[in-house]
Amino acid sequence: MSDVGEDVNEARVSEPLAALARECGVALTYTAWNGDSCASTVDAIRAVLISMGMDARDDAGCERALAAIEDHKWRRVVPPVTVVQEGEGAQIPVHVRNGEPASARLTLEDGGERELDQADVYVEPYDDGVQAIGRATFTISSDLPLGWHRVEATSTDRRGRGYVIVTPAKVQVPAWVREHRPWGLAAQLYSIRSERSWGIGDFGDLGDLGSLAAVHAGAQFLQINPLHATEPVPPLEPSPYLPTSRRFLSALYIRVEDIDEVAYLPSQQRAVLAWEAEKPQRANASGENIDRDAVWRAKSSALEQVFRAPRSAGREAQFEAFCLREGKALEDFATWSSIAEAHRGVPWPEELAQGNRAAVDAWRDEHSDRILFYAWLQWVADEQLERAQRRCVDAGMTIGLMTDLAVGVHPFGADTWSLGNVMATGVSVGAPPDMYNQRGQDWSQPPWQPRALEAVAYLPFRDLVRSAVRHSGALRIDHILGLFRQWWIPQGHDPSNGAYVSFDHTALIGILALEAERAGAVVIGEDLGTLEPWVSDYLNQRGILGTVVALFEKNSNGSPQAPEQYRADALVSVTVHDLPPTAAYLGGEHIAVRSGMGLLTGSEDDEVSSNEREHELMVEYLRSRDWMIEDWEEEDLVAGVHRLALASPALLTSVAVTDAVGERRAQNYPGTHTEYPNWRVPLADGNGVPVLLDDLFEHPRLRRLLAAVREARA
Repeated sequence: MSDVGEDVNEARVSEPLAALARECGVALTYTAWNGDSCASTVDAIRAVLISMGMDARDDAGCERALAAIEDHKWRRVVPPVTVVQEGEGAQIPVHVRNGEPASARLTLEDGGERELDQADVYVEPYDDGVQAIGRATFTISSDLPLGWHRVEATSTDRRGRGYVIVTPAKVQVPAWVREHRPWGLAAQLYSIRSERSWGIGDFGDLGDLGSLAAVHAGAQFLQINPLHATEPVPPLEPSPYLPTSRRFLSALYIRVEDIDEVAYLPSQQRAVLAWEAEKPQRANASGENIDRDAVWRAKSSALEQVFRAPRSAGREAQFEAFCLREGKALEDFATWSSIAEAHRGVPWPEELAQGNRAAVDAWRDEHSDRILFYAWLQWVADEQLERAQRRCVDAGMTIGLMTDLAVGVHPFGADTWSLGNVMATGVSVGAPPDMYNQRGQDWSQPPWQPRALEAVAYLPFRDLVRSAVRHSGALRIDHILGLFRQWWIPQGHDPSNGAYVSFDHTALIGILALEAERAGAVVIGEDLGTLEPWVSDYLNQRGILGTVVALFEKNSNGSPQAPEQYRADALVSVTVHDLPPTAAYLGGEHIAVRSGMGLLTGSEDDEVSSNEREHELMVEYLRSRDWMIEDWEEEDLVAGVHRLALASPALLTSVAVTDAVGERRAQNYPGTHTEYPNWRVPLADGNGVPVLLDDLFEHPRLRRLLAAVREARA
């Protein structure tokens, strides 16, 4: 993090508080979006530290906390985790009673073993008030293979274990990506419905959409919204960016008819399933908002019937293998789901809410069948997502699915419950004020506690990344700046009254690179917003692509920036899900909507004038480049902006399905909750008529835009 202006804050922040903040990665100041140096309030700094478990209420508490941190560093035999890049060596401290001998051994991921050599390094012993502790330093050689290795250190009567993680210096972007610069379609899966959908897009639709996009449009990837798990019972959170778990999938996307066991159900039961599907399927042709609760009531009832059907010996073995692979995390998620279902609308007993081990074990014993049902749902969802990716690739896509990793989870969800102390309490993640949201943003998501995450060797993060890349060819990481620093807002504070907390980005990005490299996945970081200039450069150095939105790329006079000046190592798109489709955006249709919801900080007239100027400059620029005819219509404007994006050197280009059919409505208006039907808008054309997947690639407007894409790439 930048230290710009930190001395400004020293005058009002006591030295004990400042020292504790620095030790815990809490910034005293930050640089705002407009370049101003801002200081976080003392109250915010103290509250953030308290959320980390620090006694920061007064200076004496800060001094005690600092001493406890130092004691802890020396009392542990080895660090819980050491992250290095391939080709680089490292040194690991081993703490023993002063004067006692020490040895260290490394067990490689493949089972091989190496004795570590002790380096000739003298460090002054440390007195923790009970005993003198000495430090022996051992050397990790630079020829270790990539992977998760275990180090074990021993002395006369002490033993400690930790991880040594060797990560690639850079995620290798495939040569064919750099050579061909593939393009793909972007879609919100829930909005893409077919005649077979149960009122919401599903994994079957996902495979169909990818296949059609590959065969009829030549698309090489399909960018989709996060598919993370939702609540087990209504009401379901509509936002895919506020899941109950990022580790597991939303069962809402399961295509019931595609489960193998359905084919072997007695005819009467199959008739019941068809009856369950009738009502939600009638909604496919409706332009009304997607009703997740109604869909899940029908679908979950059908899924329970299928769950009770006998599975073949081979299928049962596959289910057991899945449960073994996912281990305790799956058991915890399924347990949480069963508890949440049983206590819908009422408070949980305190011992269950707090994760009391005895109480949770007793619950598991009493509700094992229900827990097995929720584990089975995850197996089915995992199978169907794998099948969708395979269908995309088999149809000709080189990348296939580009999945999305949300920045956080619901404060009362499964991940928050199961991860316990790894999550900070009393704070939420958000963003300070910027030019797009001048009040700041509170995303209501509890952050990982950096010190606690390190203490568990980043294993929850590793498992999260592994699940995200398991069935995809590319991974987009929403707000990747959160792996560097996060804006923490204490409970009861305004979003502008928070503080930045830094994370060990070298460790997190290294683990991300390792798991992505192993999966063969391209990684894209959404690096928009308030960030320090070096962050994007660092990401590109590690092989992680950035994000460019053509509508945001402007010169100082407001005119569009020449696409030749865009970043090459990036995914470029014309628009994003937080904006209206391109035609509606350039036409200023969103201004009245935002004004009606009280989201404008200036006058509506000023916003309209600014938007009209932006529209004029875009038209002038496109015509100057011969990307749009003089006597243009709306479709020509949309095609012209896409020609602009496709003229950039960006390695990947994304085309939104909403732009392709003339949709006017945004999927989401940031900063709203009930004022607008965020994440519930089904795909429709410019007249509000629903567009089903079955007819999508016959849509005249889509065909014309795809023709422009092919021409631009010729």
